[in-house]
Amino acid sequence: MAAMPEVAGKLTPNAPLAPLVWFKAGGAAQWLFEPRDADDLAQFLARLDPDVPVMALGLGSNLIVRDGGVPGVVVRLGKPFARVEALDATTLRCGGGASGILVSSTARDAGIAGVEFLRSIPGTVGGFVRMNGGAYGRETADVLVECEVVLRSGERRVLAVGDLGYSYRNSELPEGAVVVSATFRGVPGESEAIQAEMDRIAASREASQPLRSKTGGSTFKNPPGEKAWALVDAAGCRGLRRGDAQVSEKHTNFLLNLGNATSADIEGLGEDVRARVKAASGVTLEWEIQRVGVAS
Repeated sequence: MAAMPEVAGKLTPNAPLAPLVWFKAGGAAQWLFEPRDADDLAQFLARLDPDVPVMALGLGSNLIVRDGGVPGVVVRLGKPFARVEALDATTLRCGGGASGILVSSTARDAGIAGVEFLRSIPGTVGGFVRMNGGAYGRETADVLVECEVVLRSGERRVLAVGDLGYSYRNSELPEGAVVVSATFRGVPGESEAIQAEMDRIAASREASQPLRSKTGGSTFKNPPGEKAWALVDAAGCRGLRRGDAQVSEKHTNFLLNLGNATSADIEGLGEDVRARVKAASGVTLEWEIQRVGVAS
């Protein structure tokens, strides 16, 4: 503890990450930092040895934490960063730790349409901004105005959407930067119609995705002109297993932890799928799920 800066929030050594990620697998963070507010985060990073790596953790939905754990500091934005407010008839300011459900519900109550798709993405605003999260034909780049980040140096900076170099499920957000808030802009809408669209999206997800399982969400990016799930299915991977890790039979672009899968099992199964798809179709699938940490 003596080597770490003082904080106003909570700093925990050797903190298990498996309970915090959807797969419920993986090792510990060398340090887990839950800042009290953006100032606490900025001051901590400014004082932290610049050689110590820093990684932000949201809901842990799109993530494989390898079994050897994550060196350095994992920053988890809790309740102080989970607020959403309407600024005007079309604009929302959202904390980096706010969920997609909270953002879309707040937008509905304010009569702001256009962000309903965030209802369907299992993650937080920080993750949406970093990964250009999207679904149902829309993505974060379509609605983001700007975001505030704390850089690895501790500097706070506002970045416009044009600064982020967005592409499909990717951004050029600086390494080690933590998104503490974002401003989204929609269009005026009727709350009833917005709720109806949110209900349609929720029903579609329920029908097609294994929502009640230990999973990580969409595993692979859709290649240009293709659907990842269809390529996985055509390669004969539906239900494929490695230990307690399985390719979902309901949606083949989802991997499942059936009980006691290790992160090595899950990642290894993903690589098995990539190899089979490559052999069957010639397409090299790219991971959408982030894989972090060290193998045990």
